[in-house]
Amino acid sequence: MRPYDAFLLISFGGPEGEDEVIPFLENVTRGRNIPRERLAEVGEHYFLFGGVSPINQQCRDLLAAVTADFRTNGIDLPVYWGNRFWEPVLADTLERMRQDGVRRVLALPTSAYCNWSSRTAYHEDIERARAALGEGAPEIDLIRPFYDHPGFVEPLARHTQECLERLPDDQREGVRLLFSAHSIPTAMAEASGGPDQGFGPAGAYGTQLAEVARLVVERLDRPYPYELVYQSRSGPPSQPWLEPDVNDRMEELAAEGVPAVVVVPHGFVSDHMEVKFDLDVEARDTAAKLGLGYERALSPGTHPSFVSMVTELVREYTDRTGERRLTSLPHCAEAGGQCCKQR
Repeated sequence: MRPYDAFLLISFGGPEGEDEVIPFLENVTRGRNIPRERLAEVGEHYFLFGGVSPINQQCRDLLAAVTADFRTNGIDLPVYWGNRFWEPVLADTLERMRQDGVRRVLALPTSAYCNWSSRTAYHEDIERARAALGEGAPEIDLIRPFYDHPGFVEPLARHTQECLERLPDDQREGVRLLFSAHSIPTAMAEASGGPDQGFGPAGAYGTQLAEVARLVVERLDRPYPYELVYQSRSGPPSQPWLEPDVNDRMEELAAEGVPAVVVVPHGFVSDHMEVKFDLDVEARDTAAKLGLGYERALSPGTHPSFVSMVTELVREYTDRTGERRLTSLPHCAEAGGQCCKQR
């Protein structure tokens, strides 16, 4: 009997028109008592792009590439797609699967790392959707974190090298690489695993981000100076979040005489809104005001190595092939299940 009879891509979701922006943000923030004014402020980020988040089209493009790669490599699994916060919503996708006779599903989240929001939240959304569907809801296994798979690291290295080669020689000599990821509350980061589980002070999330940055730099034409920064903070000022912020750090680097930065969004799978606005608009504007040279690397997206990685990950589960990893850091389960629990 086949261990799985479908593949599911689970993503965040995003609006595809101005009339969808506020309802989408209401879905994302439901139960968190976020002021309406704050939703309107975030909504302006989307209105700059006509109310259309890039993420849905990026999921369509990835699904098309994965479907073709499955076919080439003899993987006979129908492909589905469900979002956590916007259409196609996960519960509707599971209903369609049930109608199609799907019983066991292997799912890939569009998140590579370990922390509550990128792992446990997916598990919880899956269980809510299955509970709402009731009897006959497909069983779903979530594919492991893949931050240290070559298919994730190598596209980041290639895209970073391309940025470096676009810089003028005088800027390239003194450039600083800024590896950027979504900030999370420090309490959540610490809850993702501590030193007793093989992680640093920023938990599994911060440790994994630092390791990927190191792996990317190892693959460049020379060992450029680099550091980890964060973006997209959304919590109240009184709540500590992971720092430094990318804009704050660029101000410091400019004062130190650094001529240029290359920002690498290694915390993200694709160039969705938090990359397009926070890095391509906000951070780029900061660099221009500071007189810093600025380049932003592409995320893995639909790079052939990333697409091939998805096929490899599926085979880990369907064919029991071994894991291909570039680190020996523990996974969530290997750390006693603690690195994905919310404090």
